[in-house]
Amino acid sequence: MSPSQFSSLPQDIVWQVLARVPKRSYPLLACASKNFRLLVRSPEIHKIRSLLRKDSLYICFMDKTNRPQTPHWFTLRRTENNPIENEYVSVDLAFPDHDESNASIIAYGPEIFFVCGAHVHSSNLWVFDSRSGQFRRGPSMNVTRMYKSVGLVGSKIYVVGGNMAGDIQAESFDLKTETWEPAPSLEEEMTWLSAATVSLDRKVCALMLVGACAVCYDTRDGSCTEFKIKIEEWWKTRACVIDNVLYVYYGRLGLMWYDTKMRVWRLVTGLGDLKKVRSVGMVEYYGKLAVLWKEHSGGATKEIWCRMIGLERSEDGISGTAEESSQLLGSVPRCFRLHRVLSVSD
Repeated sequence: MSPSQFSSLPQDIVWQVLARVPKRSYPLLACASKNFRLLVRSPEIHKIRSLLRKDSLYICFMDKTNRPQTPHWFTLRRTENNPIENEYVSVDLAFPDHDESNASIIAYGPEIFFVCGAHVHSSNLWVFDSRSGQFRRGPSMNVTRMYKSVGLVGSKIYVVGGNMAGDIQAESFDLKTETWEPAPSLEEEMTWLSAATVSLDRKVCALMLVGACAVCYDTRDGSCTEFKIKIEEWWKTRACVIDNVLYVYYGRLGLMWYDTKMRVWRLVTGLGDLKKVRSVGMVEYYGKLAVLWKEHSGGATKEIWCRMIGLERSEDGISGTAEESSQLLGSVPRCFRLHRVLSVSD
C-alpha cells in the first residue's frame, strides 16, 4: 500500500495503525511525506499509545555517599486502569561492569545502551532489554576511550573523542547490524569533557562543563561548530531535544529553547506558573515534555515531582502549556542525585 493510499483510509484507522508502529520508526515515517510527519506528531497518536501503555521512563539516581557513586533506577509508566495516572516503581537494574560507574547511556526502542569509558579507559558496550529485564554484552568499540561524547543519530550511536592514540577519533554503532565502524574524522582534536550530550540536526552536540558553549560534531563530514550556552549553573539540569529543538531549563529564567536559525536562546512562553527549581530532569513522554525535580520534605528523604508540558511552535516562537497540577511520584533518600531520565518505548 502506497503512502497516499494509506492516508486515504479513515482517520481513526490510520491513528490506530500508526500508534502500534515502533516509535523508533517515526523519524523515518516523518521523512516520507508532510502528511506522515503531521500524523506521527499528532496528539491523537500519543493518546492511543498512552492507552496501550507503549512508553515508559527510566529514571536514574546516583548515591552520592558511595565512591564511586552507585546508580539506582526507577520506572514511570501509565497505570493499567487509568491512562492519565503514572506508577513509579523501583527496578533492579544491576549494571554488570563494576569498573564503570558512569557509562554514557542511550535509549533506542525498548533497549538501553551503556557505552563505557567515562572515568576509566574502556571499549565495552552493554545492552539492557527492558522487556526481559536482562543485560547482554554488545560488541566492543574498535578502540578504548575515556571522556568521550555519545549521541544517537538515526539508527546509529556515535562515539566522539576520548581515544588518546588518536587513530580513530570517532566511530558509530549500527543498531540494525550491531557492528562498529569508523565515523568521519574530526577536523581538529579536542577534549570532549561534557556535562550532557544531545543530538541535533544530525550532529552530536556536547554541552561543555567549562566555557559555556556546546560543541557539535557533524556525523556527515566530521566538521565541528559551536554555539554559546547561557551562563548559569545549567549543568544542574538536563538538556532535552524534541522534534529537533533543543530545550534547557534554567533555574532563574525557566524553560528555554535554542533557535538554530537566529543562533539565540529564546524563552518558552506561557509557563509563568511553572515552579522555579534548580535540579531538573527532562525527557519527551507521550508527545509532551516531562519535567522532574526534587523537593526536600524533611528528614532523611526528598520528594520527586513531575509535571507534563505541551509544546507548540508558531511563527512567533514556542509556547508551553503545563498540566494543571504536578504529580508526586515518590520519595528517595536525600543522598540520591537525579542523574538521567530516559524515554523507552515498544
